[in-house]
Amino acid sequence: MNCILLPASDIAPPYAQINSPVQIEHINKVLKLQVGATLKIGQLGGNLGTAVIDDMSPSNIQLREVQLDTPSPAKLEVTVILALPRPKVLRRLIMDMTALGVCHIILINSYRTQKSYWQSPLLMRLDEFVLEGLQQGVDTIAPRISLQKRFKPFVEDQLPSLITHDAIIAHPYSDLAFSQYLQQLPVESISSARVQRPDVVCIGAEGGWVDYEIELLCKQGCKAVNIGPRILRTEAAVNVILGQWLI
Repeated sequence: MNCILLPASDIAPPYAQINSPVQIEHINKVLKLQVGATLKIGQLGGNLGTAVIDDMSPSNIQLREVQLDTPSPAKLEVTVILALPRPKVLRRLIMDMTALGVCHIILINSYRTQKSYWQSPLLMRLDEFVLEGLQQGVDTIAPRISLQKRFKPFVEDQLPSLITHDAIIAHPYSDLAFSQYLQQLPVESISSARVQRPDVVCIGAEGGWVDYEIELLCKQGCKAVNIGPRILRTEAAVNVILGQWLI
């Protein structure tokens, strides 16, 4: 945790309290802070700032001198459409995309998504994974997460409204490299010379998208791109592609 995020109900400036056992353990065992130490905190959905530890017990930490005067960093203007992955990697992916600042995450069914994945209890813990990602990335604004169990109706009826500028599909067998694709994009303005990134990114689960899914996505205006000759795991592909928004 690079900051401790608290709900508004636990903050009453200039005071606040920490009741989460996970956060308390982190402060005690990882940060090893004592009374009088300054702690980086934030209000969920609000600002970032600092506070001073006033009192500590095994179940509660009292804070004073709470100052929340730093806005949360800007979100990445991108929607990630991700084929629902194996439950064991879902936590890492949600954490990573949240820490990177993705504004909208859509978990969608695909041909290679096993039906059992949709019954995973981890889907009920997405808020927990988002909180971990926010505290890692020092952010307070959670991404919007949507679940779409029907691929074709979503792609045909909802996807077009999400595409404002451009959309890409991560596909290792595409002839178009992601680097070449970026070179073809217009710049936002002559003064900034900043390339206009796509606002929708489609990434498959392990095994990628099948041809039918790629064809359907392309019919809605998406472009298939590869990120090199190596076949990467979903987690690696997500971080490589979204890293372009941080440059």
